[in-house]
Amino acid sequence: LSVFRSVGHIYVQVIDDLAGRTLAAASSVEPAVKAKLGEGARAGNNKGAGVVGEAIAERLKAKGITRVVFDRGGYLYHGRVRAVADAARAAGLEF
Repeated sequence: LSVFRSVGHIYVQVIDDLAGRTLAAASSVEPAVKAKLGEGARAGNNKGAGVVGEAIAERLKAKGITRVVFDRGGYLYHGRVRAVADAARAAGLEF
């Protein structure tokens, strides 16, 4: 699970390093994720990051993947990066 964050959005993807292909991805710019942003959740805040974490967990569980390695991409483990991780764990991913 690799995380990239910009000022206004957050992006997550899961890559199979051995095969060299992306297994699943989710971001706050996708219409499906934007539709789930509710009260107080925006693309650039912690609640929005949690929605992205839930979305990636749902997509991976649909493919039968439950264990991943978390790559915070050099960002400190707090704020939106932590919100993605916490939401993904709460939705059933293990890392």
